[in-house]
Amino acid sequence: MTQTTEPVLAVEEEPRPRRTTIHRAWFVAAVTFVTIVGAAAFRSLPGLLIDPLHEEFGWSRGTITAAVSINLALYGLTAPFAAALMDRFGIRRVVAAALTVIAVGAGLTVWMTAPWQLWLCWGVLVGLGSGSMALAFAATVTNRWFTERRGLVSGILTAASASGQLIFLPFLSWLVQSDHGWRPAAVTVALAALVVVPLVWLLLRDHPADVGVRPYGSAAFVPKPQPVPGAARRAVTVLLSAVRTGPFWLLAGTFAICGASTNGLIQTHFVPAAHDHGMPVTAAASLLAVIGVFDVVGTIASGWFTDRFEPRRLLAVYYALRGVSLMFLPIVLAPGVHPPMVFFIVFYGLDWVATVPPTLALCREQYGEDSAIVFGWVLASHQIGAALVAYLGGVARDALGSYDTVWYASGALCAAAALMALVIRRRPAAAVA
Repeated sequence: MTQTTEPVLAVEEEPRPRRTTIHRAWFVAAVTFVTIVGAAAFRSLPGLLIDPLHEEFGWSRGTITAAVSINLALYGLTAPFAAALMDRFGIRRVVAAALTVIAVGAGLTVWMTAPWQLWLCWGVLVGLGSGSMALAFAATVTNRWFTERRGLVSGILTAASASGQLIFLPFLSWLVQSDHGWRPAAVTVALAALVVVPLVWLLLRDHPADVGVRPYGSAAFVPKPQPVPGAARRAVTVLLSAVRTGPFWLLAGTFAICGASTNGLIQTHFVPAAHDHGMPVTAAASLLAVIGVFDVVGTIASGWFTDRFEPRRLLAVYYALRGVSLMFLPIVLAPGVHPPMVFFIVFYGLDWVATVPPTLALCREQYGEDSAIVFGWVLASHQIGAALVAYLGGVARDALGSYDTVWYASGALCAAAALMALVIRRRPAAAVA
């Protein structure tokens, strides 16, 4: 009996779904975000220290805000050189060194007894360290690791600073108001910067070629460029070239007003101004932290808008709305938190640094490969504007007894910035070197 066997039919396996891997650029962006959050802790503190230092040492508000002014100015003036240093020595080394300098400067303030020590530690050391961690850092990471979604990424990284404010400000205000005074808050800032250093050294990479990948959105592999010698010379050379163009002065002017109306004005003087109206310091600091919440939303949304709409028009709208809100602030300040104040906080938070993504986009459009360094110089103007208003706001409070004049003047400046943004001419992409 012959046994027949039926042919065995090959069973076709179902195709396995392909695993989608996350591009390394997003991990670098995440580390950059966390790094900026850690460095942003110090920026939450100066506005909280004005009254405690005034009470403990008897220093005038002008003397105290002079340290804030030095800090803000150096923050901006260091930024373009930091961008060039990152091209020369790499992002990782520059950022790790900057965080260490911030920690040293903040920590040494615990032992200060004279104004010059405040100016040196909080003004010079923290200013230099933070300047190396400025938005030029975010611009360098965005330019190297991304060719697509640059507006979104720049918005996310810009929001990191507000996130640091959100995380640390309520806690720092509680420390300042505690029985131990302001010194534990300074130590907390120093430790926050130090904790991030190992994270930067282990996880941050300078260029996609370091790990053998293409920039996100690029169809071709981009070799790592050779280190650029003469970092300071290059930063100055780029500046000398940029100052010959009209868009640079318009971008620098609008961003100076941006700094004056945010870091210089609200971040430095909102808490003492609210305290003047009877609001508890912890409540005022919590409102400032809420600005940080909505700043994250507004800045990320601005990055999304920048990828889709004309940056000049976005800037004009942002500055105009900011100016209107500042004009109403003297009316809504009160001993308690009420709906008009909450509306101001939400509104101002959404507009806080929403100006950064379109400003970055305009720098890239106008100056191409030099855009990170040009943006560093534009950021320098941002911080010079912030430094002037931080100092003049303290002087005005000492002389006039209130901040009302400062709010109105800043609102008028924002209206001027809106008009300046509309004057910037578009430059075709092919014309950018």
